[in-house]
Amino acid sequence: MDINFSGTHGLVQAVVQDERTNKILRVGYIDESTWKKMENEKLVCLLSADHKQSEVVTGGEYNKPLALSNTIVGEDGAAVILMANPDGSTTGADQFLGNKNFEDLSFLSYLQDFIEKRKREMPEGSYTTKLFSKGVNKISQKVGEEVVETIIEATNGTKDQFIYESSDLIYHLIVLLTEKGVRIEDLARELKARHKE
Repeated sequence: MDINFSGTHGLVQAVVQDERTNKILRVGYIDESTWKKMENEKLVCLLSADHKQSEVVTGGEYNKPLALSNTIVGEDGAAVILMANPDGSTTGADQFLGNKNFEDLSFLSYLQDFIEKRKREMPEGSYTTKLFSKGVNKISQKVGEEVVETIIEATNGTKDQFIYESSDLIYHLIVLLTEKGVRIEDLARELKARHKE
């Protein structure tokens, strides 16, 4: 379906949605020139508040542009969803009407954003910095230790301790994923591809 720019002074409503979490990042308008700009640059753009110019949508503590990964046009062509693929944290971009836009499961994406920031900045005194400074072999060993502790709690411990140790395991696994340049969403996509109804 093509976008219909013939109505409402050539403006079409656009919703920017995080491809990873399906959370709404922004709501605004585009016109035909903004649409063409996005097609050429592969970046999410919206019109400024006065609708006079196209602006690249950015977010996060480093103010990175949001990459355009896909578009979904409404049946009548009067609205479009712009699927964004944020590079790292969308802190700031993941707020809509003042509300943080993540639920419990999507917190794992946020956590990895935070861990990636730790890897970039390597602040002194951080446990995560200490893990990264020891390299992939030590991080892998730590994941193995957490697996054993999780199994012990699963077979002989309490539910609360099992949750605690499982959380440690997930945290250290995300550190390992980050060290290897893999996102937690990559695992979700792999599992989704394997899933059969």
